[in-house]
Amino acid sequence: MSDTDGKKPLGIRGGPGSVKQSFSHGRTKSVVVETKRKRVVVPKPGVPNPASAAPGGKPMKSDPARRPAGISDAEMERRMKALSLAKAKEAEDIQRRAAEEKARDDERDRRRKEIDDKAREDAEREAALKAKEEDEARVKREAEAERTRAAAAKTVKKVDSPDDPAAAQAAIQKQGERPSRGAAVTPRAREREEPNRNTRNKGDADSRRSGKLTVNQALTGGEGGRQRSMAAMKRKQDRMRQKAMGSNEPREKVVRDVQVPETIIVSELANRMAERVADVVKSLMNMGMMVTQNQPIDVDTAELIVEEFGHKIVRVSDSDVEDVITQIEDDEKDLVSRPPVITIMGHVDHGKTSLLDSLRHASVTASEAGGITQHIGAYQVVTDNGAVLSFLDTPGHAAFTSMRSRGAQVTDIVVLVVAADDSVMPQTIEAINHAKAANVPMIVAINKCDKPDADPNKVRTELLQHEVVVEAMSGEVQDVEVSAKTGKGLDQLLEAIALQAEILELKANPDRVAQGAVIEAQLDVGRGPVATVLIQNGTLKRGDIFVVGEQWGKVRALVNDKGDRVDEAGPSVPVEVLGLNGTPEAGDVLNVVATEAQAREISEYREHAAKEKRAAAGAATTLDQLLAKAKADQTVAELPILVKADVQGSAEAIVQAMEKIGNDEVRVRVLHYGVGAITESDISLAEASGAPVIGFNVRANAQARSTANQKGVEIRYYSVIYDLVDDVKAAASGLLSAEVRENFIGYAQIKEVFKVSNIGKVAGCIVTEGVARREAGVRLLRDDVVIHEGTLKTLKRFKDEVKEVQSGQECGMAFEAYDDIRPNDVIEIFEREEIERNLS
Repeated sequence: MSDTDGKKPLGIRGGPGSVKQSFSHGRTKSVVVETKRKRVVVPKPGVPNPASAAPGGKPMKSDPARRPAGISDAEMERRMKALSLAKAKEAEDIQRRAAEEKARDDERDRRRKEIDDKAREDAEREAALKAKEEDEARVKREAEAERTRAAAAKTVKKVDSPDDPAAAQAAIQKQGERPSRGAAVTPRAREREEPNRNTRNKGDADSRRSGKLTVNQALTGGEGGRQRSMAAMKRKQDRMRQKAMGSNEPREKVVRDVQVPETIIVSELANRMAERVADVVKSLMNMGMMVTQNQPIDVDTAELIVEEFGHKIVRVSDSDVEDVITQIEDDEKDLVSRPPVITIMGHVDHGKTSLLDSLRHASVTASEAGGITQHIGAYQVVTDNGAVLSFLDTPGHAAFTSMRSRGAQVTDIVVLVVAADDSVMPQTIEAINHAKAANVPMIVAINKCDKPDADPNKVRTELLQHEVVVEAMSGEVQDVEVSAKTGKGLDQLLEAIALQAEILELKANPDRVAQGAVIEAQLDVGRGPVATVLIQNGTLKRGDIFVVGEQWGKVRALVNDKGDRVDEAGPSVPVEVLGLNGTPEAGDVLNVVATEAQAREISEYREHAAKEKRAAAGAATTLDQLLAKAKADQTVAELPILVKADVQGSAEAIVQAMEKIGNDEVRVRVLHYGVGAITESDISLAEASGAPVIGFNVRANAQARSTANQKGVEIRYYSVIYDLVDDVKAAASGLLSAEVRENFIGYAQIKEVFKVSNIGKVAGCIVTEGVARREAGVRLLRDDVVIHEGTLKTLKRFKDEVKEVQSGQECGMAFEAYDDIRPNDVIEIFEREEIERNLS
């Protein structure tokens, strides 16, 4: 048997073919390939072909005798169908690949055409620019030649022998130009010149009539010479544009007078010289000083730099930085009426805040611990006739003398509140003295006239002892009988205030930089340093840069007395200012400046001056004073304390009250006082000196509490200044009686707040520490600051009222007569117990 077994050998079908291969970047290549012919199995005679189809379109059944063993008719039919489907799919794939190849070819052709069109347009644009330049140059040459010919003609006329061609030729050559077509030019020269001119003009005309510029002409230049590249043309266009704008001309050096203080930042020096910061730093490095743009340099070094850059230095002293705060003399026509500023003064518990609440239809008394005012409150009241009044509410306790003094300094009218049942008291006399010292008019409001034992005439009579003569006693001071509880006489009080304001003719210029006084300042955990400012002149706007005392800042937000954010505040408007870099002192003056650099310089100067003043005061001691101090240290026992309060005014009041406690044997020394929560540094200072830490309406953070427990430092919390003063006074005198000490038994955190009918707002809480008891006292803390202190109305676990809830369990709490609760607030649960104290 042969190798082929009687079958035809494999061969090439249809001869060689060509295939187009595609590569990246649009490249293609045609290759010649050979295709192998499929092996065809020819059935033997008499045996039907299994691949043949029946007339109905279905494959015919094959002969079982010629079919492989184990394959049924259905299987054979299925295989034939699969074979036909595979062939159809192969044909579809071939068509699809052909269509995709054609689409790719079309896309390559389109891109190639776009590239050619763009190159053609660029070449045409370049040729057009070149032709335009050549036309301008040719016109310029012709004009120059015309002027030369005219000058030559005039010269020839002036020659003595015009018929002498040699003389004319010499005159022309003297002008340094080519002979013109005048009468002195010989015919031969004219013949030599005319063909050139005709040829040139003809060539120009041909080039203009040649029509559209082709790619070949643009690339070859039409004459086969080398042409300028597109980049060269663009560089030339840029030079021409800069020359037209005059930027190529060297600018004249501007010599400036540079004001330099004792020390100046490198970047600020470069800014004042209008030079690049990098050049100034480089110059300093060349002098051997490796500094950055944010480092300060002294005035002598700055003088060398200023002179090197060609400027003039103007030395200024440190105090000159405050000259930018100029006192603007307002023009009379720019002044407009402003609301009056009224300060409520009087003795403690005479109804000052209650009277203001009645005017404002608000309740400030409920939010103050112990029902007494311990902060300066600033509010605005709009009367029924539309008049706007700005009120300042000052504390009446003896410890808040400085607060009342500040209130009197920034006010226009003082309303002296005197209780009709209590008459004139020590703080009433103090408020009268403050009003007289400030030289402001006074209105006496005799409060609590609704009480049975009220005696207004007694008040008027006792005021005579302090040189306050009311109108009822034939004086000039207005007096009104009012009742904050019933609302009696409030309209008459507002009328008296409006009348007094009309007499004063209060005016201010709102269209100038703002100036105001800080009424109160505090350090808020969420908002940072916050100052309550009463604007006195101008308008304070959001974004203004200001300096206040030793601090400076940029107004980030303004909040009015209702808690709403405003964009600006005019004269006599009290607002809370956010955006300070530190907490200012109450009573500081706020001034708006132009730049942050000025504000920073003024702040640094004031801070440096204050440090020097304190150092000088501490060093100014004589030998006698040192001996007296040593003797006092041996005999006088000191009680050191550390005070942290929520606002600046309260801290000052506590320090002043502590200074008054003591005698020849014992005294209280305040080691440190500040604003904000109690921190670890406060605990460290107290531990080193063996002093307790007093927190007034603030709390210690978790780290500070842990450190205090480890080091054995006592932390005392107070919310009423009476209790604080009494405890310190008792401890200092050694007369310690049974005190009420608070034991903190648990903390709970509010997760959600729900409104329940007949109850009000209920806080859904989880007890995070200790235990919560129904009969215990509670405080509401927000950002470690006491918001409310009281008792619980209800304590529920699910739907049942319970006595206590353990740590880790959820419960519901509702406060007695208080609904301002929010998620994430912390509830402090405590119990009071009486224990005996011994002075160690």
